[in-house]
Amino acid sequence: MAKGKKLSHIGASGDARMVDVSGKPNTSRTVIAQGRVNMSKATLDLVLKGNAKKGDVLGAARIAGIMAAKRTHDLIPLCHPLPVSQVIIDLTPDQKKPGIVVQATVKVAGQTGVEMEALTAVSVACLTIYDMVKAAQRDMRIENIRVIEKHGGKSGSYRAKG
Repeated sequence: MAKGKKLSHIGASGDARMVDVSGKPNTSRTVIAQGRVNMSKATLDLVLKGNAKKGDVLGAARIAGIMAAKRTHDLIPLCHPLPVSQVIIDLTPDQKKPGIVVQATVKVAGQTGVEMEALTAVSVACLTIYDMVKAAQRDMRIENIRVIEKHGGKSGSYRAKG
């Protein structure tokens, strides 16, 4: 943690608390998060050909990610329920390092950011991919889930390096 920064979810006595955002203005906020599911070339081919036993892997992952973004406040303690205005889930096959890159873009006009919604969308989309093809490959890896870009709100814009 940066020197001099306080954790907003910790009260003066050290107790966990929900941050009061009632005095903050509504602003447009957008967050892009990303992660990936690494798998063998054979498993990636199975996904891309639509031959997974459970059905359309990418379609299910896309819907799961959208639903997860909208329900983040039910999953993450102290997270505000937000009127999410848009969720875009992009699923990009990567043949070089076999796997699927999962990216979520989440937008809101609200009093607090949508980082948790974007990260939750990516996480659940990755988990759904794993679940849909785990019968074909159990040693898939979910990796590098992180915020890569943020716009809006008091702290302004952020772009991850690398």
